[in-house]
Amino acid sequence: MCIVIDSHIHIDQYSETELQRILERMKADQIERLIAVATNIESARKIQHLSTTYKVIEPAYGFHPEQAFPQENELDELFSFIEAHANEMVAIGEVGLPYYGRLNGDIDERDQGRYVELLKQWITLAKRYDKPLNLHAIYEDAATVCHYLERYSVKRAHFHWFKGDELIIDRLIANEYYVSITPDLLYKERTQQLVKRYPLEFMMVETDGPWPFVGPFQGKLTEPKMMHQTIAMIAKLKRLPEQEVYETIYETTRRLYRI
Repeated sequence: MCIVIDSHIHIDQYSETELQRILERMKADQIERLIAVATNIESARKIQHLSTTYKVIEPAYGFHPEQAFPQENELDELFSFIEAHANEMVAIGEVGLPYYGRLNGDIDERDQGRYVELLKQWITLAKRYDKPLNLHAIYEDAATVCHYLERYSVKRAHFHWFKGDELIIDRLIANEYYVSITPDLLYKERTQQLVKRYPLEFMMVETDGPWPFVGPFQGKLTEPKMMHQTIAMIAKLKRLPEQEVYETIYETTRRLYRI
């Protein structure tokens, strides 16, 4: 077992007991760092506080798109917060487009334009501060996001828990964008096909915790140590030595996030 970095986790959403359990076990579980993504201004503040207390937490600030569009004063507050903490954060994220919100009818299709405009603001901020984007962009939304990343000449883009067809996968590969793989690799054929197709040098691992998983993880708290099973499966699917997969994914994550 080798060192791993969780490239996408909502560390602020764990209970205090769960948080302490994860942090206390990180060394034993060979987890080096956690890239903690924010969902809104309250989340960003909590992550900022946690990151000053626990140096293993690397903060990323943004607004998760799968929620009601933020009020103008909330956005202004979040942008001001990011400006004040730009030197501390490792990324802009989690940001993107609301695929599930539209699918479930929670977000009106007519509001899509506002989310696209906000996405463009996040891209502009990422370029201004020279930070990668940690993205929620799946299926057809990925094509829209790719369009704007290409338009703004963005290279440091990380599509977390990516889902999409072969055409968009090939487009991501052509642009040398990054994807991260969750523990659902152990039981999801779709994720297994992505791993087989995607170059290892543009691949990372994540938990998206505390989001729960099923299969061998049914009923278990989502913890960073699960990534070791993910890496073992990546090695199996790619027919590569586990050590090589560990080293490549670790160096890729460090390089992208400059940590």
